[in-house]
Amino acid sequence: MPSQTQKIATTATLATPQALIQRAREMVPVLASRARQCEEARCVPAETVAELKDAGFFDVLKPKQYGGYEMDPRVFYEICMTLAEGCMSTAWIYGVIGVHNWQIALFDPRAAEDVWGKDRSVLIASTYMPKGQVQPVEGGFRFSGRWGFSSGIDHCDWVFLGGLVFNEGQPPEYRTFLVPRRDFEVVDTWHVMGLKGTGSKDVVVKDAFVPEYRTHRAVDGFAGTNPGRHVFTSDLYKLPFGQIFVRAVSSAAIGGLQGALNLFIEFAKVRVGDMGNKTAEQAPAQLAAAETALAIDEMKLVLNRNFETLMNKIRNGVPLDDVRERLHFRHQAAQVVERCARHAYQLFSACGGRGIFTDFPLYRYLLDIYAARAHYANNPEQFGRNYGGVLLGRDNTDFFI
Repeated sequence: MPSQTQKIATTATLATPQALIQRAREMVPVLASRARQCEEARCVPAETVAELKDAGFFDVLKPKQYGGYEMDPRVFYEICMTLAEGCMSTAWIYGVIGVHNWQIALFDPRAAEDVWGKDRSVLIASTYMPKGQVQPVEGGFRFSGRWGFSSGIDHCDWVFLGGLVFNEGQPPEYRTFLVPRRDFEVVDTWHVMGLKGTGSKDVVVKDAFVPEYRTHRAVDGFAGTNPGRHVFTSDLYKLPFGQIFVRAVSSAAIGGLQGALNLFIEFAKVRVGDMGNKTAEQAPAQLAAAETALAIDEMKLVLNRNFETLMNKIRNGVPLDDVRERLHFRHQAAQVVERCARHAYQLFSACGGRGIFTDFPLYRYLLDIYAARAHYANNPEQFGRNYGGVLLGRDNTDFFI
């Protein structure tokens, strides 16, 4: 009988959105069966990453010049949410690593050639904390630092790292620096309560040289003046970086909540408690199922509506200069994980005593969603306050939109 990898590989040339999403759907039970292994190893299995590659998932947002599909971002997020129903750690690293294949099209095209010139299957990790110590030198920068939370780094040969360039008399300039494996060290610090399988370890760089063309200025991502725009001309690469990245670190939570709901429904239909009461007949269980299903639907509708709006504007040549709209979309993205956490807890509470046992995997979805809430981009308060301030006449303080 052919393996899962072989089955996916035989259909990898059929790269339609429908085919890709169906492949993700077929992987859900496989990922669920590996979830404990993934958690215990604190790393997504290499076998799983190979299957994601073979399925073409990492090609969804990649430039066609390097074998990519340049598909609508909604396909990418749908795949991410679907994979999360089986294993949220797998979906998380897919979302993070997969969006890098979009981001590199913003760089000078020489950067993409450095990464994929010899091997188009190479993956890029990241950690965008502005931790880099940057010294301008001829042709580029000397670069050092230590960063945390690099999801999926064990599977990647390059990494995007954040740093600030200080120019006299001007505000610090945030840049993303692209660094090869030979120039960084991975330090295993990943002992956490959720998203254990993401292997989001530390990255250390000691006095590496990064050429100017392997850096990207945040201001170019905001304004759409990216160095790669004359070569990577798809409408896809005209999206603001802040809009597409924040959904890469929140969408897995929607799929994780769906996975928790699927498990809860299966459990509640047949469970009879120690006191003889049927879970399916209890009001808390009924409300938990109904309210969670509605929340998932609403969050997906908003996600798809927002990217349809952005892509339609781009296709019709309408500038993306409506700051209020971008702040509105940004705040909606920031609310996702906290909303998922509330509903995951509601499901957990309706399980009674059964919910605390580790052979009942609802706890994994719960803790993974809680861990996702810790990401800087998933803090609804700070982004909500900024958006509300703008609505009330104050200046915008967030340009990562």
